[in-house]
Amino acid sequence: MAKFGEGDARWIVQDRADGANVHNWHWAERDCLEWSRARLSALLAGLPVLSGEGGLTLRTTTLDKLDGEAYVNIRKGKVIPGYELSLTLSWEAEATSESGVVKVTGAAEVPYLADENADEDPELRITVRGDEGPLATRAKDAFIARGKPLVLEKIREYVAIMSKGGPAKDELDAKKTPTKAATATGVTATAPAPVAKEAPAPAPAAKEKKAKGKEKEGFKTIEMTEKLNCRAEHIYEILMDENRWKGFTQSNARISKEVGGQFSLFDGSITGVNEELQEGKLIVQKWRFGSWPDGVHSTVRLVFDEPESGVTIIKLKQTDVPEEDRYGNSTVVENTERGWRELIFQRIRAVFGFGI
Repeated sequence: MAKFGEGDARWIVQDRADGANVHNWHWAERDCLEWSRARLSALLAGLPVLSGEGGLTLRTTTLDKLDGEAYVNIRKGKVIPGYELSLTLSWEAEATSESGVVKVTGAAEVPYLADENADEDPELRITVRGDEGPLATRAKDAFIARGKPLVLEKIREYVAIMSKGGPAKDELDAKKTPTKAATATGVTATAPAPVAKEAPAPAPAAKEKKAKGKEKEGFKTIEMTEKLNCRAEHIYEILMDENRWKGFTQSNARISKEVGGQFSLFDGSITGVNEELQEGKLIVQKWRFGSWPDGVHSTVRLVFDEPESGVTIIKLKQTDVPEEDRYGNSTVVENTERGWRELIFQRIRAVFGFGI
């Protein structure tokens, strides 16, 4: 009989080829603090915020501090991330004046980033190092307007990676459990794929329909339906009025109410052109983020329906949304959809009283 505590191999849980414990009864924990430090530094350091707009250059520089803890627990293939972090990111701005190039430095601080608040953006404090002169104030305001959304987007990317296992994800994917037959023989073999019977050629109409519905590679479509307690003409007016945009987004906006007219939203982060407008019924726009690759535009189509007086249904369809931005981040579709829900429709409901 195996003797407990005397090193008998029959009492020891051996590592398996799939990277898990036998029967997965025990927790496998991975410390992710240093990985988080490297990952957040790669995501946040060296981000261009402004590249000469208005004579100002602004960028993040280094991740100065990351304190706290981060880990991933895995049991029976279930990923359970845990982290409580605080971080400080440095930024710098440059502007040319009569006396030469003037520099300003500052910090962006996240005092608390935790898994318990993974579905919310953390607090982000922007400060200037040294005296706050005119240039420092201008640089700080520019970072709040343009840099803050960019930093929060990168933090969301880190949170998404941690939810999938962080540094342990690749290891889990790479270490697959061998098949029973392969385990019995000690050899992992790949079974030949069955030979499929040749399917009959689709009818011309079916082929055409399939091709028409296919998305371009590297692009996605966003679709959603929102219900608001208001007249259709009222929500149409809000979406086409720059002063109301400024009010519910607390950011700068410029909106033309004419077909072919241009618009700029969220301090210039979003720009586009009106393609089709039907008051109280339809808005069609070419629409893009400044962080998208050059020349890439999506098409936003908003259809307003008022099935009963005082109740409006908005059907939104946004096509040709790129899966990645110019920096290689793959959270564009997720962030765009989230922006529509949280930064536009939810705020309209709250500010104008159209139902929460």
